[in-house]
Amino acid sequence: MDVKNIEFEEKVLKAGNGMFMLVLNILLMIGGIAVIIIGGTLSESVDTRTLGYVLLTLGILYSCISWLPFMGLKILKPQEALVLTLFGKYIGTLKGEGFFFVNPFVSAVNPAVATGEKTGMEDQVNIAFNARSAKPVRKVISLKAMTLNNNKQKVNDELGNPVEIGIVVIWRVVNTAKAVFSVDNYKDYLSIQSDSSLRNIARLYPYDVAADGEEKTLRGSSQEVADKLKEEIQRRVVIAGIEIIEARITHLAYAPEIAAAMLQRQQASAIIDARKMIVEGAVGMVEMALAQLSENNVVVLDDERKAAMVSNLLVVLCGNKDAQPIVNSGSIY
Repeated sequence: MDVKNIEFEEKVLKAGNGMFMLVLNILLMIGGIAVIIIGGTLSESVDTRTLGYVLLTLGILYSCISWLPFMGLKILKPQEALVLTLFGKYIGTLKGEGFFFVNPFVSAVNPAVATGEKTGMEDQVNIAFNARSAKPVRKVISLKAMTLNNNKQKVNDELGNPVEIGIVVIWRVVNTAKAVFSVDNYKDYLSIQSDSSLRNIARLYPYDVAADGEEKTLRGSSQEVADKLKEEIQRRVVIAGIEIIEARITHLAYAPEIAAAMLQRQQASAIIDARKMIVEGAVGMVEMALAQLSENNVVVLDDERKAAMVSNLLVVLCGNKDAQPIVNSGSIY
């Protein structure tokens, strides 16, 4: 998909002072009521009946539409924004904390106010009930850093082994126009693209370290995997005006069907590494013992006796159980 062909430039809307308009609207409403009273009083006199009817009509008409300016009053908290449209046309984004006044006929757009698909009959009944009884949902777009923690999913690593992996994504909206108009629901879009990116990145690396220890893995190269995952998600969600701050793996394990076998392999590898270290240490100790015995002239051993001594020392040092000493009271020959 060529994201450059879908561009929506964000326009910051300049709004009026909401408190001033609120006070002005209240005064105008009081003035409309006063005009109705004055018009009713003047209409009782023959000389001023015409003027009274005119004032009475104007006062009643204004009273019928006096509620419209109150629809243009908007309150925004820190790190919130409103994407406003006028008769279907995008006119700008209202940003900044405070009390504002905009065109009363504009409408706020936020397709992600109710995330998640509801298809069950019970959910549809709840939606219909809430539509009649619940208070209106504020269609503000949060500009704060938010967290996406999708459910863990089963993917295949580079070697084809099934692994369970889960990620957490820290993100925020940087272009409200793209977030609202470029995709149907920017939260759902981010969730789907995160899962897809995770699957693509996971199959580039094996789960565990290779025999040479130089190959990068999901378990051992967490920082590199996180950087690549962040780049992959960012490339996919730029169309939605979203910035990826951080992406990290939160869960990583072999799938249950191979977990037992992989555990045995890890145990075998650990035993081999331990044995290798024990043998290397034992050989060093034997060399040191023979060298010191020769230097200090403690005992002179021929090749056959040296071989027997080496064999005995290696058995003692490399054995799994404590050695049982045997005292030879006779001649060694």
